[in-house]
Amino acid sequence: MVNYKIAPSILSADFSKLGEEVDAVARAGADMIHIDVMDNHYVPNLTFGPMVCKSIRPITTLPLDVHLMATPVDRLAQEFAKAGANVITFHPEATDHVDRTIQIIQDSGCKAGIVINPATSIGCLDWVLDKISVVLIMSVNPGFGGQEFIQGSYRKIKQVRKVIQESGREISLQVDGGINGENIRAIAKAGADSFVSGSAIFGASNYHGAIANLKQQLL
Repeated sequence: MVNYKIAPSILSADFSKLGEEVDAVARAGADMIHIDVMDNHYVPNLTFGPMVCKSIRPITTLPLDVHLMATPVDRLAQEFAKAGANVITFHPEATDHVDRTIQIIQDSGCKAGIVINPATSIGCLDWVLDKISVVLIMSVNPGFGGQEFIQGSYRKIKQVRKVIQESGREISLQVDGGINGENIRAIAKAGADSFVSGSAIFGASNYHGAIANLKQQLL
């Protein structure tokens, strides 16, 4: 049986009461907290720095799942690791040396993962699959929350799931972008086991009901 995980993205939370929001989704059944880091350089938006991650760390025991949409990656990854991150994923296009960045993340005590954009080839996985713990497939173009799921992502999810299975390794396949109660079952069927959702959770009046609905669709 697949151990599915729901990761609310705080990008869609109420920033004026971020601590309360994190605690609320944790109590509502979230499996991890997803932190979308944007630098207004690699992507056209600006969000969180390591200090926000550090401020969240004492509030919850859930894993902090940091997605770096930023460049350069190496030093920033080290700072987020010090701030309490458990998992750090990054885009291969955002670093000069993918293998070295993975090693830096792992040496900092975190699990490392690769992020694949909608139009990015999965070919880079051939060279790093033995070193990573997560593959994150973007089902929207990175940079903004609230976008619609790109339908072509299903084919990529299936392709990556096949690659993971053939490797024989336990690697989580995470999907981020436009996930809701209407499509999460199909995304899981394609091969995903971890689901980042922002608007579908933080946009709901009842976080417990929103997360329960997503998990119900996975049964």
